[in-house]
Amino acid sequence: MKNVKQLSGAPAFPVVSLFSGAMGLDLGLAAAGLHVSVSQDSDKWCVQTALTNDHNSVLGDIRGLIEADPACGFLLNPAKLDIGDVFAVVGGPPCQSFSTAGKRLGTDDARGTLYEQFIHVVRTTKPRFFVMENVKGLASMPAPDGCTGTLLSVIIEKFRGLGYHTVFGVLDAVHFGAPQFRERLIIIGSRDSEAIFLPSATHFHMHQNPEMRWRTLGSAIFDLMENPGICAKFSPNILKYLSMVPEGGNWRSLPQHCVEAAMGGAFESGGGKVGFFRRLAFWEPSPTLVTSPIQKATLLCHPRDTRPLSVKEYARIQGFPDDWRFVGSAAEAYRQIGNAVPVPLGRALGQMLMSVALGDSEVRVKRMRGTSVHNNMRQMSLGLTNRAM
Repeated sequence: MKNVKQLSGAPAFPVVSLFSGAMGLDLGLAAAGLHVSVSQDSDKWCVQTALTNDHNSVLGDIRGLIEADPACGFLLNPAKLDIGDVFAVVGGPPCQSFSTAGKRLGTDDARGTLYEQFIHVVRTTKPRFFVMENVKGLASMPAPDGCTGTLLSVIIEKFRGLGYHTVFGVLDAVHFGAPQFRERLIIIGSRDSEAIFLPSATHFHMHQNPEMRWRTLGSAIFDLMENPGICAKFSPNILKYLSMVPEGGNWRSLPQHCVEAAMGGAFESGGGKVGFFRRLAFWEPSPTLVTSPIQKATLLCHPRDTRPLSVKEYARIQGFPDDWRFVGSAAEAYRQIGNAVPVPLGRALGQMLMSVALGDSEVRVKRMRGTSVHNNMRQMSLGLTNRAM
């Protein structure tokens, strides 16, 4: 085992998780062999979910926690770690300010500057690696006032100033075994300039091996039809029109004479409006889960039953184990799950870190670098740019 420090009485791969939410990323990392020693979130329901599932978690706004304890003892002490002992710092600063679906206020929104606290924890705890994830909209946000380029370039430069080698790109969870299209911007850093890389896809739209094809919605939730569990409700008006929509359809499937009445003010608006009166299909992956399945523009109706996806179905699509308990109301559970990183994507990221830590990746990368296989992998189905700085 190369450069792996075994701590006295502690796991060999301790992880500090920030902005952990319902712990989708953390569960994926754990499935790959890492140990999430402590998590943190400002949302009391997320922290209660972590604690209820027997995970060490710290409640508090990261800004206030750091202001009161700049040395990050609030993370290191509960995890029984010292500076330099942390294998990886991971997390996704709240992303609403950067989402292409929102107003894109970026750093004008207080949530848009929380990446600075993530950087502070990396600077202070000096982990061997870090993994920062966010919506892909962050990549196109302009830099804050007084800086040039994009916000992403500013963040990368800050990590570079700390001595971290980085790679970054947009990954879609469907390529890693999640039954859902969900793109996330991933930034990975190495303190010791090790041969980190974006994980290679394991699942494809078409493949001769059925086990390597995209997972469908049906493969994840079909067995729950008789017992879906807790479920939100559509309004009577939405139910009226959804009953006319076939599996895999949306507002365009409605009889022409009632489309305008069904769509209301959205009828004259632009865009594809694919989420209006959307009934999902068992035969394809789910669209990206949102924090509520009943909003008019982003409906997530069950393929066969005229109802929203249930909380249990939401959890299955994100890859949570069936015995994972979400604390709070049904609305809180939907929100926690809808904001989570899919577990299979977290597992792929953890597997990459493990391969680097154990020395597996360097030989493989050196052997492949410059070959046609390597070049094709860099441009294949993910449609990504894996840039190193």
